[in-house]
Amino acid sequence: MRDELLARRGLLFSAALITGSALTGAAVLSDSRPVSAAQAWAALRDGNRRWAGGGARRPRLDPDRRRQVATGQSPYAVVLSCIDSRVPPEAVFDAGLGDLLVVRTAGHTTDPLVTAAVQYGPQDLRAPLVVVLGHQRCGAVTAAATALREGTTLPGELQRIVEALRPVYTDDVEEMIKASTVHTVARLRSDPLLRGRTAVIGAYYSLDSGLVTRVA
Repeated sequence: MRDELLARRGLLFSAALITGSALTGAAVLSDSRPVSAAQAWAALRDGNRRWAGGGARRPRLDPDRRRQVATGQSPYAVVLSCIDSRVPPEAVFDAGLGDLLVVRTAGHTTDPLVTAAVQYGPQDLRAPLVVVLGHQRCGAVTAAATALREGTTLPGELQRIVEALRPVYTDDVEEMIKASTVHTVARLRSDPLLRGRTAVIGAYYSLDSGLVTRVA
């Protein structure tokens, strides 16, 4: 019953937003836009290989593209990633303006507002893919692992990051980063507004090589 109510509310919200989009041009599909999860992941993977190999093209960042997306957008993927300054998803995937919806939090942790932001892409802009992107030497995960190991409490709201990562705690930080990614993927795959509407995958970015690999 709860899932049905959530789905019904989501459909009503979508109907209202799509109606608004029809009036304002807020949702525009491009012929070249990947329309399946497999196509979207292939585009991201190819872009990442260009980035890692030093051949990034920085596509669709010209004035014509800016004008094209000024009145509407049709991103083909949502990327939930860490706020780390070394891991900007648009650069890591060599993507252009209007290609990605990016949600960034410390250690790619989630809460209801973050989940709502992720839901927006598939629910209202028909993005076929969600990528949860963890990365090597994540400072947020490292700090959380240290706090959990030593039994200390971080100041202010930082402790919320620790609590969010507690279920995947391990002394091996890199394994904890990957476990957190897999954990978040599982949560999003079971979300009633995402289940059956979009593919959710997990990935890991190497700061050393620049390459992204699948972990879920």
